[in-house]
Amino acid sequence: MNISDLRKSYHQQLCSNVVKINKTSNPYPNFSDTSSKASIAIGLKILDLIGFPVQEGHEKEQTVGKKFEKYTRDFIEASFSLMMHLRPGEWVYSIKQKEISRFDQYQHLANIEIKIKHDKDLSSALGRDYLVTPDIIVARSPLSDEEINRNGDIVTKNDIFSSFTPLRKRNLSNQNIKILHASISCKWTIRSDRSQNTRTEALNLIRNRKGNLPHIMAVTAEPLPTRIAALALGTGDLDCVYHFALNELREAVSFLENDDQKDILNIMVNGNRLRDISDLPFDLAI
Repeated sequence: MNISDLRKSYHQQLCSNVVKINKTSNPYPNFSDTSSKASIAIGLKILDLIGFPVQEGHEKEQTVGKKFEKYTRDFIEASFSLMMHLRPGEWVYSIKQKEISRFDQYQHLANIEIKIKHDKDLSSALGRDYLVTPDIIVARSPLSDEEINRNGDIVTKNDIFSSFTPLRKRNLSNQNIKILHASISCKWTIRSDRSQNTRTEALNLIRNRKGNLPHIMAVTAEPLPTRIAALALGTGDLDCVYHFALNELREAVSFLENDDQKDILNIMVNGNRLRDISDLPFDLAI
């Protein structure tokens, strides 16, 4: 099994369980905007290029979003697991709602949350926007001294040095806490309000950390490049945006007589702001 095979399997799962085609007089996939001819044309062409059959019907957007998260998490886990020789460690991949205060870099936020709950003035002044709950998390378990010393004596039991790094398990008061490696937002489609929510979450991850910054990523199936740009372009709050089928998106857009969509797509790709889902596991290994 390689990355290409896993990508195909990912697309097959999405086409079988997430993507739906509304068979009206003007058929459209459920990740296209019905008010945009370009969105429908690109969406249908992407599915044609992917090549897997898609069911007819309609599903609630919330249900679609949860399924998208699940299959994206599965792809990330399977593909990143192939790279353990590049990034060895004990890794956790989860879509279960976990506030960032459960991880080493953000555990101090748990105390703030407790105080805010019992102080209306603090609650009014600070709010609770800093308590981000990522769609997908990738976390790393700290290492025991035995693991650290596997190939030689790097640390000793009575060593007074290296006594603060969270990678060394013995330094942690909470032995079950993990280190947040990546926060991944999943957006089946992108609208202006949703892109702003993602940016707000990213800024809170950046500003409120005590320690290393986790990867901050977003995955989308949005077919319109101009809408992807609302999330991908800007000041770099996110590492990068990943499209579930970028190769197919680029080919689909090439058939359009719409220079604006072509130009903005090229800007994002050439500017390293938009990549394919197959790039994501490699970027996690950085």
